[in-house]
Amino acid sequence: MQRMIPVLSALIFGLASPVAAEFSKVENAAEFKRLIGGKILTRPLVKLTVGTDGAIAGKGAAWPISGTWTWKNGYFCRSLEWGGDDLGYNCQEVKASASKIRFIFDEGRGDSADFSLR
Repeated sequence: MQRMIPVLSALIFGLASPVAAEFSKVENAAEFKRLIGGKILTRPLVKLTVGTDGAIAGKGAAWPISGTWTWKNGYFCRSLEWGGDDLGYNCQEVKASASKIRFIFDEGRGDSADFSLR
């Protein structure tokens, strides 16, 4: 599994979705919590809950995902483990549309991952 981590991580957490939607920046933790509260975040091979309590849990490509998040200086900052491997800490810009949420890595300067809100 260790050799597959970079490839699967990019597929699950780092590739932008080519969906045309109007996204606007999520400015604060209260707005973020309102968006994700009671919802499941999905994308191919991934189902996550990002709890308003700071917990992250779910599955990605059949392996468990767990972690924690905080809101810091206008960014969603998370630590994740996937299938027992540490994916590290990263602060991300968050944007949302009516039914999707986009995480842009490295404080908005990196790759992005879009999730449907269900």
